[in-house]
Amino acid sequence: MVSACSQILLKQGTKKNYQTIWQQYLNLWVISGYMIMGVAMLANIFAMSKGVQVKEVSTIESFSYLFVPFLSWMLFNERITKKKAISITLIIIGIIIFFQ
Repeated sequence: MVSACSQILLKQGTKKNYQTIWQQYLNLWVISGYMIMGVAMLANIFAMSKGVQVKEVSTIESFSYLFVPFLSWMLFNERITKKKAISITLIIIGIIIFFQ
């Protein structure tokens, strides 16, 4: 969920046109998004140092593919197309199979 929130913040940072490239990449939305992405990375490293296997961490991270479309729909009114819905369903099936 943390990783999905960072992507939403980065998307919010792109909604405005900036005069310079510095303003585009050094605004509050983008900086916050990258900071939260860093927190997610540190959480992954911490989890792996406590014995969680890499394959489990990466599978759990795949939940962001479920959260991002949902948050995009809620916050940016982006449509969840039939192709996206099928993809989300396949991801859920893959997660269920992996953890069986």
